[in-house]
Amino acid sequence: MTYCVGILLDAGVVFASDSRTNAGVDQVSTFKKMRIYEQPGDRAVVILSSGNLSLTQNAISLFEQSSHPDGRTLWNQASMFDIATLLGESLREVRRRDALYLQQANIEANASFIVGGQVGSERMRLLLVYGEGNFIEASSETPFFQLGETKYGKPIIDRVITPRTSLIEAAKCALVSFDSTMRSNVSVGLPIDLAWYEKDALRIGLQRRITESDAYFNMIHTQWGDGLRRVFAQLPDPRWDDEGPAPQQYAQVFK
Repeated sequence: MTYCVGILLDAGVVFASDSRTNAGVDQVSTFKKMRIYEQPGDRAVVILSSGNLSLTQNAISLFEQSSHPDGRTLWNQASMFDIATLLGESLREVRRRDALYLQQANIEANASFIVGGQVGSERMRLLLVYGEGNFIEASSETPFFQLGETKYGKPIIDRVITPRTSLIEAAKCALVSFDSTMRSNVSVGLPIDLAWYEKDALRIGLQRRITESDAYFNMIHTQWGDGLRRVFAQLPDPRWDDEGPAPQQYAQVFK
């Protein structure tokens, strides 16, 4: 299983991905699911991957090659839209070649990508590429995409993230969402790759690999869990009989 998240903000884009892959409880491996492509002053692109490892790795390899018949590469595309199109075509080609054989072996042939960044003077963009090669784009109404095991980390992102959130706050939120996901699903695990891109910088800013020894992530794990238990304990017990407090009295508890 996988968990990846990309968050589009007014200030930039935050990316995070876990690195655990498994084909059963006794077959757990670590593979990097974040790839960074950077030509300072011209473009900065980050790709997060999810799904069948052979499909995603082969699609990325095809995407990176400079041997397309029409000469297209990620380095000569004029926009993030064009880069996402090229990535989608690469994924479609690999699935066309391999999917039938995987299905005959009862192996799921699913794969998808989050791709984001900026090319030249074009605005920042964040796109979700589906297994069929088509894609959608994040907006101010939907400023983030997730891949893989999304349900445990989504609530905190829904509550915290807006386009005006700062890069550092969004990175903190992403790490909390990973902690929540890892707490409920052992198929998502460390290390976590974290990166952010600052608007118009045309180069990647923060890059960090978070391991078991990362003091900040361990602090988040402890304080987030303790904080949730503390807030839960402060909630008044429900009383729906005639002697219980009125709804407005509940509202006074946290004033």
